[in-house]
Amino acid sequence: MSVDRVATANQSAFFLSQINQAGARLDNTNRQIASGVVADTYAGFGDKAQVLQATLSAQARNGAYKTATDLATTQVDLQDTQLTSLSDLATQLKKAVSGAVANNDPTGLMATVNNVFSQAMSILNSKDSNGDYIYAGGKTDTAPVSITSLSQLVAAPSAAAIFTNGDNKKAVQVADGQSVSFGVTASDAASGLMQALKDIASFDAGSTGSFDTSTNLSGAQTSFLTAQIAATGTVSAKLTAVTAQNGNIYNQLQAATAQQGAGETLYKGFLDKIQNTNMAEAATQLSLNQTALQAALQVTATLNQLTLLNYMPNN
Repeated sequence: MSVDRVATANQSAFFLSQINQAGARLDNTNRQIASGVVADTYAGFGDKAQVLQATLSAQARNGAYKTATDLATTQVDLQDTQLTSLSDLATQLKKAVSGAVANNDPTGLMATVNNVFSQAMSILNSKDSNGDYIYAGGKTDTAPVSITSLSQLVAAPSAAAIFTNGDNKKAVQVADGQSVSFGVTASDAASGLMQALKDIASFDAGSTGSFDTSTNLSGAQTSFLTAQIAATGTVSAKLTAVTAQNGNIYNQLQAATAQQGAGETLYKGFLDKIQNTNMAEAATQLSLNQTALQAALQVTATLNQLTLLNYMPNN
């Protein structure tokens, strides 16, 4: 007669499965602690997988919007600085004209005109870091102002004829269903300024001009420059308005950037709760899983060692 073990094959298989499950749970917890994330596949997140995927998609869109907005903000900020400089140049021109009339002395007026023209051209035909003309209105590979000298401006049929920029404004999508148009063209910014410069330079080149050789203003010069005080004042006011409008766009982009930053913080926090391992909870679970595995091993080992002899009377 044989002395059989108490444990049956089915019982052994059951306890072995418990050991495997406890070991798998322990391995999973160890992996979560080591990697810092709950799972490395969508399946590992269970019923949170769909929410996780949607949040990651929204985060990616928000990041793309922020990148595009940052580029637009950089250009608008640069234009804001340059438009302020153009506005200062218009003010400088107005002061030179007013000073010539007030002092009855046009000496130095044309030096100011040439200086204003040169600085304005440097701004209007400037390029960004990519080599594109900033004020080209879509024609980024073509200089928005076609002339290079004040004499060419005088020879042009009109100030408007010197501008070769396009009319397209750029637009950047800052959020789902929300976009902001930006970008000032050369003609938008400086048509009035160039017309004023052309008018003064053309008069100076005429028979009653020659401001540099005049110690006192003639009647014709006085009448012309008096009219130019008002004209240059209008130019200065327009440039101030264009600069202010560009500043408003800058503020819109800044507000969009702030919203995108808040969205990034929100998405990151939400994803952290889903993806990242809660170390305190994981440490507790690790201890529980170790205890469960140890218990399963001990029960299985003890059960497999039991035989009917353990239950037979000693006598």
